[in-house]
Amino acid sequence: MRRFLFSVLVGMVVWLATGQQRVQAQATTKTNTQQDLPVPKGISNLLFYVQRDPNTNTIVYELNLDSKGNLNQEEPIRIYWMRYADGGHRQDLNFIQRKFAYGLHVKKINPEKYELKFVCYDKRTLYLMKGADGRFHVYTTIGKKQSILSRVFVRIEGGTFWVPNVVYAEFTGQEAAARKEIIERFKP
Repeated sequence: MRRFLFSVLVGMVVWLATGQQRVQAQATTKTNTQQDLPVPKGISNLLFYVQRDPNTNTIVYELNLDSKGNLNQEEPIRIYWMRYADGGHRQDLNFIQRKFAYGLHVKKINPEKYELKFVCYDKRTLYLMKGADGRFHVYTTIGKKQSILSRVFVRIEGGTFWVPNVVYAEFTGQEAAARKEIIERFKP
């Protein structure tokens, strides 16, 4: 019994020391293969998130504010995993994930506008900027309309670690003007 309690205590200390926090996912969304994917909840500065099959782990792009609530101009977006398949904790991206897959190239245009491009796909430009509501959002063109990005889904079938076979990517958001949902699927 003591050994069991000690193991539990050590596990809790390791968990606390790594700064991992459980994050809720109350709702799910289905892919076209009927796979349920969690929708991140409880993230106050969530900009958008990326999901891909074949698993439920999610990459979160969150507005990076300092302790006074001001935008961190050196690193305006914090990117991390939500490891739903491993109990729902946060985990930083590793070097390879940051530099070759899920990271962003960020170019400051002015203190309230940044150009963003995925490191793995630079043909779509995103912009972090303030909206009419005074809050920062990520804007891009979805279905030929200026939109606020909320989700990216990438359908992968086979391939290799370095060159996955991407069947399609799907951008979901809200039209900036009409505020109605818009979805565009394309082959990268």
